[in-house]
Amino acid sequence: MTATANRLRLIHTAGAGFDGIEPEALRAGAVCANTFHHEGSVAEYVATVLVALRRDLIVQDAALRKGKWHSSVYCRGLRQPKTLRGAVVTFLGFGHIGAASWKLLQAFGAEGVAVTRTGSVDAKAHGLRWAGPNEDLPRALTESDVLVVSTPLTPETTGIIGAAQLEALGPEGLLVNVARGPVVQEEALYAALKHHGIAGAAIDVWYRYPAAGGIGKSSTLPFESLDNVIMTPHSSAVTEETFRGRSQEIIENVNRLAAGWPVRNVVMAGPPVPLRNGHQEA
Repeated sequence: MTATANRLRLIHTAGAGFDGIEPEALRAGAVCANTFHHEGSVAEYVATVLVALRRDLIVQDAALRKGKWHSSVYCRGLRQPKTLRGAVVTFLGFGHIGAASWKLLQAFGAEGVAVTRTGSVDAKAHGLRWAGPNEDLPRALTESDVLVVSTPLTPETTGIIGAAQLEALGPEGLLVNVARGPVVQEEALYAALKHHGIAGAAIDVWYRYPAAGGIGKSSTLPFESLDNVIMTPHSSAVTEETFRGRSQEIIENVNRLAAGWPVRNVVMAGPPVPLRNGHQEA
């Protein structure tokens, strides 16, 4: 399509992800920009699913629909569920989403750790236990009750969470993936959930996506058969608030382009436009 778009100057994604756009698709002088405004909605999702998982709300709901009162009050031997107070939450990735999620979870009394590619997060400024580079992930997982995956999908992060990492998280650990499915190895995650290598997971990003119409399985593996997973259709950011903010930002960028001003949130650029004298624009 871009080959025939001779006047193309801007490709604007409707979200933060731009991994589906090839750099060579950008003509000379064109740029690709992304937009955010989703971090508040995703943070709310993270807090919601963690409360549901920690408090066994999904299991309780399913049981009571069948007439069983799944509570330690009525079932001797059942352990009382835990709140988020005192839970150690590791964020793999601490950008807009990770920081917003952590800010919200602090209100629940959780403790936080941030693991990022550069390891440059200021732990004291964010009220975290500590922060470090990806190489510190094994240490973080052995200390953690929860892993929130919010890192971009890159060649370095593809499959970074596998069987060894899930084993380190442990049988009482929880995982929330709001990044991209392949950051977590599909087979390893399914096995850990099925065999209770971890306690549960909330998965919002998947390994297969549907065609138009929204019909299609999210994985080749039967995650839907498990009772310790919350499955959502990449909807953690899909709220009115998110798209109201994104619409305004896209409109602003189009207006900036028309006025000759720099476009904000540029994540990719085509080659510079050659000038008539043989030189190129900076």
